[in-house]
Amino acid sequence: QVQLVESGGGLVQAGNSLRLACAASGSTFSSQVMGWFRQAPGKEREFVAAITRSGGRTNYADSVKGRFTISRDNAKNTVYLEMMSLIEADTAVYYCAARSSVWNAPSSAGSDYRYWGQGTQVTVSS
Repeated sequence: QVQLVESGGGLVQAGNSLRLACAASGSTFSSQVMGWFRQAPGKEREFVAAITRSGGRTNYADSVKGRFTISRDNAKNTVYLEMMSLIEADTAVYYCAARSSVWNAPSSAGSDYRYWGQGTQVTVSS
């Protein structure tokens, strides 16, 4: 079992930055491919970013590429999402997710992730 707890969300003005964190407990964190997803009001969940077990490969949605950075610190059992140049369209509940598999790919498919956090609200105002 893996438990995930997101933190760092809040209200921020457009153009500013936020750093989200997801702390993991339970199964060995370093064995998990980690992803970030978000769900905006009235919209379905969408992929944001993912990172492989050692952080060697990342994957980003086109909507955030160049603005967001996913990283992980396996010693701290934590994955991060640095969000820069935030825009109103980034407003959503952000979820981190974990998958454990023999494969080590930064999948963009939510169905590939077994464990999910409770989400943290990010609201961008202008």
